[in-house]
Amino acid sequence: MNRKAKTLLVTALVVVVTMAFRVSWNALRDIATTVGADSTAALLYPFVVDGLMALALVATLVLTGPDRKFALRVLAGYTLASLVLNYVHGLVPALHEHAAGRMHLVDYAPANCVLVLLATSLPVGSIFFGSDLVAKVLHHRPEAVTNQDQITPATVNRLGSDLRESAPTTVPVPVAPPASESTGPAPLPVPVEPAPAGPRRPTGPVPKAARTPRPTRTPDQLMREAREATADWSDAELTGEAIRKAVRTSSANGRVLRDALRAERTTPAPLHLVEADRRADTAAAL
Repeated sequence: MNRKAKTLLVTALVVVVTMAFRVSWNALRDIATTVGADSTAALLYPFVVDGLMALALVATLVLTGPDRKFALRVLAGYTLASLVLNYVHGLVPALHEHAAGRMHLVDYAPANCVLVLLATSLPVGSIFFGSDLVAKVLHHRPEAVTNQDQITPATVNRLGSDLRESAPTTVPVPVAPPASESTGPAPLPVPVEPAPAGPRRPTGPVPKAARTPRPTRTPDQLMREAREATADWSDAELTGEAIRKAVRTSSANGRVLRDALRAERTTPAPLHLVEADRRADTAAAL
C-alpha cells in the first residue's frame, strides 16, 4: 500500500471515530447530568470515558507482554461501561431532556445504585488507569532481537534471479565405489611436486651455537698478513680501519697492527731479523 492510500485510510478512520464519539458524547453527557454533574462537568464527561478508550487503544499498539494485556483489559472495561451507559440512555426517554436534572436511571433501586456507581467511578478510574498507561508507554523499551536464528530474510518483492542467487548451491561430491565393486586396479596416487621455495627472509640473529666457527689467528699470523697486505701502502693509507678491513680482524687488533707497522717503518729492523724474515718467506714459497 502506497503512502497516499494509507493517508486516505487514516483520514477515513478519524472521521468514523469522530462521528461515533459525537453519538456517544450525547448519551454520556445526559448520564452525567442525571448523576449530579454540572454543565461543565457533563460537557467533559464523554472525554473522560471515550478518551481513555482511545488512549488504551494506542497503548495496546505500543506495549508488549503483560503491559499490553493490561491495556487491553482497560480498553475492554471502558468499552463495556460506555456501552452500558449508552444502552441505559436509550432505554430511558426522560434522560433525553437536558433539563431533567437528577433522577433515577432505572426504577429498580439495586440496579440504579449499580449504574450510579458505574457512572461516578469512571472519572476516577480514568485518572488511575490513564496515568498508569502513560507511564508504561513512556518507560517502554522495545526488545532487541538477540537470537540471529529468529531473523528470517524477507523474500517478498524480490526478483527470481535474486532468489536463485541467494539459494545455497549444492556441489555433488563424488563417492568412490567400495573395493569389492571395483573392476580394475586402484589408481596410483599422483605425486605432487612441492612448490619451489624462494629465499627465506631472516627471522632474527643466528644463535652462537649455529654459527660457523672462525679460526683463531695468533698475533704473529696477524702481523704477517698485515705486512703482506700493506706492503705497497703509503704511510697515509696505513690506518687502523683500512688494516682491519684488509686483514678482517677487530678494530682493536687493527689499531695494534697499525702502530706496529708504523713503528717498523720508522725504525729499521736489524740485519739478522731481515735476513730471518727473508729466509722464512723463501721457505714458505718453496
